[in-house]
Amino acid sequence: MAKRHPHRDAPHPLHSLTELRAVAEMAMLPYALPLLLTAPSGDGHPVLLLPGFMASESSLAALRIFLSNRGYDVATWGLGRNVGFRSRHAEALEQKIRHLHHATGRRVSLVGWSLGGVFALYGAHRASECVRAVIALGSPVSVDPEGSKSPPLVQALYRLIAHPLGPTAHSLQPRVKHMREKRAPPVPMSCLYSLSDGVVPPQEATIDGDARMHENIQVPGSHTGLGFNAVVLWIVADRLAQPEGQWRPYVPTGVGGMLHRMTTPSAAFA
Repeated sequence: MAKRHPHRDAPHPLHSLTELRAVAEMAMLPYALPLLLTAPSGDGHPVLLLPGFMASESSLAALRIFLSNRGYDVATWGLGRNVGFRSRHAEALEQKIRHLHHATGRRVSLVGWSLGGVFALYGAHRASECVRAVIALGSPVSVDPEGSKSPPLVQALYRLIAHPLGPTAHSLQPRVKHMREKRAPPVPMSCLYSLSDGVVPPQEATIDGDARMHENIQVPGSHTGLGFNAVVLWIVADRLAQPEGQWRPYVPTGVGGMLHRMTTPSAAFA
């Protein structure tokens, strides 16, 4: 069984205060290009990228360029800035997934960063016959009934912009009842999480599920730098490159896997 991380508290205050280290992660990305150009190539199937809370498609530029280079038919959600889990966005996303599946004749892989991963999980439940796999990057996919443990500033921002009652109001929508009860989708899902994430704690960024279809992968880095993190990009390419219907749990191999092992505690691979 895939198991949620046992952490139960909010992110460490130091990690939250140093989220700006994402700038350094972004600055290091060009130096990692020789490595990333050796990442596994894809089979051309459609990949839909979903941005995090208060982010737009522009935040997905590194992922979009990298995955296009790896041979995928990459699209972004086309709904503008992500301002919370709203019904109209959820409905539009489901239609987008179904349209891409119909237009290409192939199942769609969903890659969601932060809140984008929650949308991806929702899409996988609502249109599972159209979805090939889900990859969530630091996404709060397993919030407990007592509520999120994200930092107070993050929750206050959500209340200010998305809903005055905070994330709980959107998670209680009837349309997400099935997702709340099941959590793990009926398709392969990889949850990438960081112990130094200053926004989403590891217990919320991981899932309980069937190890034959679901997995939690620890990565290094900040929350706001996940979409520019070379190790994360490598793992995303590795996960997407698996032949359809032949999903296997992640095993760090090659130069990218070596870098992953060097930057992540060995216990993560036990």
